[in-house]
Amino acid sequence: METTSQFLFVYGTLLQPGNEFAAYLNKHCKFIGNGRTRGRLYDIGQYPGAVIGNTEERYIYGSIFMMDDPETILKVVDDYEGIGELYNHPHEYIREKVDIFTDNGDINCWMYLYNLPVAAYNEVTTGDYIQYLKDTSAQNNASKQLFK
Repeated sequence: METTSQFLFVYGTLLQPGNEFAAYLNKHCKFIGNGRTRGRLYDIGQYPGAVIGNTEERYIYGSIFMMDDPETILKVVDDYEGIGELYNHPHEYIREKVDIFTDNGDINCWMYLYNLPVAAYNEVTTGDYIQYLKDTSAQNNASKQLFK
């Protein structure tokens, strides 16, 4: 796949502390800022799935990174996302260039999009997966306290 953008937009597990691939990105990329794109975010289980659409009234929030070696970094992240010849088709994710809105204008970034049906999954209505995880954890802890 052609590599013409040096920017990568991430919105899920690649933002989580302790994730080895997030650490890889932090080592080989420069954080540019936060951004958003129109679409919907779903809780796929242990990770989110983004589905974009220009007519959406909802947004997916994440972070923009500038890659120091896009071709190498994208190969590593493609493998993490299950994209490539070694993986069965259809791939769970696809990588596409997407315009990401920032306070300083739009940036065209690579983004991993969910490529399978989402009807069975809950939508992350805030569009912010990291906040969703914090909220879910807080709710689970509160429930545990009720049943002690």
